[in-house]
Amino acid sequence: MEKRGFKNIIVLVDVRSVHNVGSIFRTANCLGISNIILAGYTPSPIDRFGRMRKDFAKVALGAEKEIEWRHERNAEAVLRFLKKSGVRLIAVEQSPRSTDYREVRVRGATAFIFGNEVTGLPEKILRAADTIAEIPMRGGKESLNVSVAAGIALTRMLNL
Repeated sequence: MEKRGFKNIIVLVDVRSVHNVGSIFRTANCLGISNIILAGYTPSPIDRFGRMRKDFAKVALGAEKEIEWRHERNAEAVLRFLKKSGVRLIAVEQSPRSTDYREVRVRGATAFIFGNEVTGLPEKILRAADTIAEIPMRGGKESLNVSVAAGIALTRMLNL
């Protein structure tokens, strides 16, 4: 990964669903996110044969062509690189150490980290984060779909 001028970045760690990832690309494009890093087994817009994924494109509606993205296997290495480059790391996850996402202020280059739809972000990723932001749940369900959570959290934290 090149060290360049980062602005706001999304890091997706082991997100399983191509539809969720495509939806996050589309939302990110609308919100002015500069880069998306697909970490672990998160699917990319291109399949293993180098072809554009039709299922991805159907959801992303071309955002995959407008946002700079890359795939990296090792999420921890990505986060170390970003932190060393002066990027603030905000994990969006439920945790005893979390802060209400409405209280998080974004200043400067920031990476927003989202995780697996079922298991969330691993503890080692949470430890690497500068801030853990949580969307409060008021109903009977304990969590939101990752693409919905990304839209809600990013819109609020970016003050849009």
